[in-house]
Amino acid sequence: MSIATKTGDAGETGLMFGKRVSKNHPRVEANGAVDEFNATLGMARVSATHALTSKWIAEMQADLVTLMGELATLPEDLSKFEEKGFQRVAKEMVDKLDDWVTELEGKHKVNFMKWAVPGAAGSPAGAALDLARTVCRRAERHVASLIEDGDIENVSILQYLNRLSDVCWLLARLEEKDD
Repeated sequence: MSIATKTGDAGETGLMFGKRVSKNHPRVEANGAVDEFNATLGMARVSATHALTSKWIAEMQADLVTLMGELATLPEDLSKFEEKGFQRVAKEMVDKLDDWVTELEGKHKVNFMKWAVPGAAGSPAGAALDLARTVCRRAERHVASLIEDGDIENVSILQYLNRLSDVCWLLARLEEKDD
């Protein structure tokens, strides 16, 4: 099977379970922003100098696949999504990020004292994580709109993205500190 299916040539794309929507549908915009965020995390991961950064980014990327699957599923198909064994974003995922924040601020002594200028410290991984953080915030805004419009009910998705941007900021400072 080729990557070039040509099914999107008319400006539509597929969601889970065969549903088709416009490529500029708000759900597709949100998923696209999450996909872009995942790609920027990949840049940060390959340039990371701290083992913890690489490990946690790998976990984030795996979680984002879960999140993207849920975003690509319309509300009427969520029961099918779960029946097929797909996971949904859950409070436990948010709690894990809260634990990471606690560890970074406590054990690693990384905290918010002032805003950082992306790239100013000369750390490629730190700069990549700052870029990832901004893309995450865009994804978060798209998801917030979907929630406000009633298209998504799972507020854990929004909480996860909100917390994830904080983790990216802290990991950027960790990379700068250790660079």
